[in-house]
Amino acid sequence: MDLFDPLPQRGLSLRNRLAVAPMCQYSAVDGMPDDWHLVHLGSRAVGGAGVVIAEATAVSPQGRISPGDTGLWNDAQRDAWQPIARFITSQGAIAGVQLAHAGRKASSQRPWDGGGPLPTGQGDWLTEAPSALPFDTDWHTPKMLDETGIQNVIADFRAAAQRSLDAGFELIELHAAHGYLLHQFLSPLSNQRSDHYGGSFENRSRLVREVISAVREVWPSHLPLWLRVSATDWVDGGWDVAQSVQLARDAKLLGVDLIDVSSGGLVPHVKIPLRPGYQVPFAAQIRHEAEIATGAVGLITEPEQAAAIVANDEADVVLMARESLRDPYFPRRAAQQLGATIEAPAPYQRGW
Repeated sequence: MDLFDPLPQRGLSLRNRLAVAPMCQYSAVDGMPDDWHLVHLGSRAVGGAGVVIAEATAVSPQGRISPGDTGLWNDAQRDAWQPIARFITSQGAIAGVQLAHAGRKASSQRPWDGGGPLPTGQGDWLTEAPSALPFDTDWHTPKMLDETGIQNVIADFRAAAQRSLDAGFELIELHAAHGYLLHQFLSPLSNQRSDHYGGSFENRSRLVREVISAVREVWPSHLPLWLRVSATDWVDGGWDVAQSVQLARDAKLLGVDLIDVSSGGLVPHVKIPLRPGYQVPFAAQIRHEAEIATGAVGLITEPEQAAAIVANDEADVVLMARESLRDPYFPRRAAQQLGATIEAPAPYQRGW
C-alpha cells in the first residue's frame, strides 16, 4: 500500500490515506458550529486530506465536554453543519463527524480556561456515567445511568447519526476512547456495575455494540462507519489491547469499517511512554488479529513516517491531529516530498 493510494470504504473512495483527526475547538455557542469551524475544517480539506473529521460533537447537552463543544442534538445545529460539510466535500475530501458523549468528563472548562471541572454555579451541569465515580479528585461525582438513561443515550446517538446524514456528512466516527462515556462503560476501572452493562467483557461492551447497531439503523449501508478506541488504559486491570481486538471483531460484524486506534484518557496521572508513533503497534495488532482496517494516530509528524506505517501494513489510514493544527497543508507537503500528486484547487494551481 502507498500513502497516496485511494482507499475504498463501502460506496466511497478516500483519495489518499491521510485523515484529519477530530480535534475539539471549544469555540461553539449552544453547540452551534460557526465561521471558525468552516474555515478550520475547510482549510484542511483544501490542504489535501482524504478525510476531514469534525471534532467530538455531542449527541446531547449533557454529553458536551465543555460549554464550547459543537453538537448535533437539534435541527438548528444540523443546519449549521450543512455548509461546512458541503464545502469539505466540494474540495474532494470525505466530510466526517465524530459523535461523542463525554460522560463523567463532561461539564469541564475549556483548556485555555484551566481545563478542570466547571465550578459549581458557573454553568456546570449534572454529569452521567456507568458508575458514580468521579474522573479525579475535585471533579464532579456523576450520576449512575439507570436503564432508562442508557436507552436515552442510545437514542441520542441514533438521532445524531440521522442529523449527520441530513447535514451532508458521509462518514461517522463513534468516540469510544479517551475516557469518555463509551470508554467508561468498556473499562472495569470506571464501570463497576453489577447489571447486564457491567462485569464481564460481554456486558461492559454491550453499550458500544448497541450504539453501533442503533446508528447503523439510520446510517446508509453505502457510507462508512468508524470507531475510535483507546487500545489500553495504560493501567493494570484496565481496558487493554486484547479486549480492543475482541471489540473490533464484534464491531466489524455490526457494520464498523475501520478502528481508529488511540490510547489512554480514562484515568489521570498515568505515565504513557510517549515517542513518535507510540500507538502504531496497537493499530497493527488490531488490524491483523481482528482483520479490520485501522487508523494510526499519535506523534506522527513526518511524511516518511506516515508513508512507512501504510507501506508496512501497520494501518490503512494515518490520522493527523496536532500536525494538522500546525500545518493544514500537510498532505500537499507530504505529496511533494514523496513524489506524489494531489490536484490543487483551480485558484491555487499557480502556486503548486
